[in-house]
Amino acid sequence: MQSVLEKLGIADENPGVFCGEWRGGGAKIDKISPIDGRRLANIHTASDEDFKTAITRAQEAFLKWRIVPGPVRGETVRRLGNALRDAKHELGQLVTLETGKIIAEGEGEVQEMIDICDLAVGQSRMLYGLTIQSERPNHRLMEQWHPLGVVAVITAFNFPVAVWSWNAALAAVCGDATVWKPSEKTPLTAIAVTKIAERVCRETGADPAIFTLLIGDRKSVGQKLADDRRIPLVSATGSVRMGHEVAKAVHGRLGRTIMELGGNNALIVAPSADLNMATQSIFFGAVGTAGQRCTSTRRVIMHESIADKVRKKLLAAYKTLPIGNPLEKKTLMGPLIDKNAVDMVQHSIQRLKDEGGEVLCGGERLEGAQYPGGCYMTPCLANAKPDFEIVCHETFGPLLYLMTYRDFDEAIAINNGVPQGLTSAVFTNDVREAERFVSAIGSDCGIANVNTGTSGAEIGGAFGGEKDTGGGRESGSDSWKSYMRRQTNTINFSTELPLAQGIQFGTDDAGSANA
Repeated sequence: MQSVLEKLGIADENPGVFCGEWRGGGAKIDKISPIDGRRLANIHTASDEDFKTAITRAQEAFLKWRIVPGPVRGETVRRLGNALRDAKHELGQLVTLETGKIIAEGEGEVQEMIDICDLAVGQSRMLYGLTIQSERPNHRLMEQWHPLGVVAVITAFNFPVAVWSWNAALAAVCGDATVWKPSEKTPLTAIAVTKIAERVCRETGADPAIFTLLIGDRKSVGQKLADDRRIPLVSATGSVRMGHEVAKAVHGRLGRTIMELGGNNALIVAPSADLNMATQSIFFGAVGTAGQRCTSTRRVIMHESIADKVRKKLLAAYKTLPIGNPLEKKTLMGPLIDKNAVDMVQHSIQRLKDEGGEVLCGGERLEGAQYPGGCYMTPCLANAKPDFEIVCHETFGPLLYLMTYRDFDEAIAINNGVPQGLTSAVFTNDVREAERFVSAIGSDCGIANVNTGTSGAEIGGAFGGEKDTGGGRESGSDSWKSYMRRQTNTINFSTELPLAQGIQFGTDDAGSANA
């Protein structure tokens, strides 16, 4: 563990603010690993003065960065991607140490950072506008995109570095500076990644304050970012409650937001489905990252004709799941992020029972010498009904609800019958069911998959959801447009001044008014 920290520049005490220089005059926090309860390091968070200085420096960096050509900006991001490649193993281990993810998922998260850098480099040469046909003769009507400004990126603990990169890599090639507020539960990965970005910027001659870091809590950093008029865009990942607070502040000053909030993701298993594929997908979707992904599978909607088979397959998988130290390759599920997360899942299980649900297996705390730190539990598999209040609530942990349906219309209604709308899936070999699921009368989620699960989105597609998920889109497709301002231009290269819509207004040479 110590060698990993040293290679990534993590000391016993670390400043938690970077704005071209490292500082941190606020409260000190200890980072405790959920794996075994060990203290990894401590961090000096942002003071009021640190916040003011950091935003000022980010604004100054933006004013210089915005006039750098897009492909040149892309070169800095290309080198950032290569630097992340070089540090992939160590960064993956640090993600595991901080979050409790298994090592394969930790390294997979770093790979997401690398992939989005590759995508952003290509995008740096494709910040396209449009030429539009003007209704007036000898006029050109066109649209172009300009850098937006300083972008605040608020990330959650479950993907402590990937979500930052989805925003920061694209914002950088678009000419923006970013100010990153990571979760206080995962500060060390943020410091390590920012150190890498700092080094790359110094090598390329870019102002390193384009990648500013502010570690602190909601009051000292989060709310201030939402309130600051110098920040035209806030990208926030977290709970629905947090999203409401951020949106109220940012939209109240007519700023923009990208919201990635709650997910209550369902997977439909149709009679024609390949049950082995379906249950494998459910298993990973429900227990991967200990059920702490926004894309985790939370509800399984099974046709009543195959429900018993699906239950038996899932029960067999759940009862043989290797749980333990996520740094060991044999482990498939590590700890939850902290004891409070375990308590929350326990509370939801009790609410399920109170509403008449049935626990089929799991849900127990795991303690003792084999499970130090108090953050381990067995994943819970339960029978439930779609209208249970707890089913409509997102429990951020390894709690999976099983329910049945009779016809496909009912399955879609159950899928859509929750406040959240992030991701969804159907396993079917019926082409009509597949096409209906992804049509306008099918899933109401931002992501709808056929014969693949709810979890594991690729960076090439826009990521995000509807309803209480917030409506934001990050990563691929045309999400880059969120980080730029659109400008429409009319250029008159004639000697006349015709008005749009054929309007006549003004006086002729004789001084009489035109009709």
